Amino acid sequence: MGKKKFVLRLDEKHYDALEKWAADEFRSVNGQIEWLLYEALKNAKRTKADLSQIENEDGQDD
Repeated sequence: MGKKKFVLRLDEKHYDALEKWAADEFRSVNGQIEWLLYEALKNAKRTKADLSQIENEDGQDD
């Protein structure tokens, strides 16, 4: 699976906060954003595995 490239515009204060957080976690800013998005998707049950599980549960006969 490849990675999509796109431009992301952030407020300078938000970028600075992300940069500090990323450094604290030994990540790049890009890596930190990827991790944050992954965690948000996982918590919202929006990852491919979560969606497949939900679809399977909806299709089960009881």
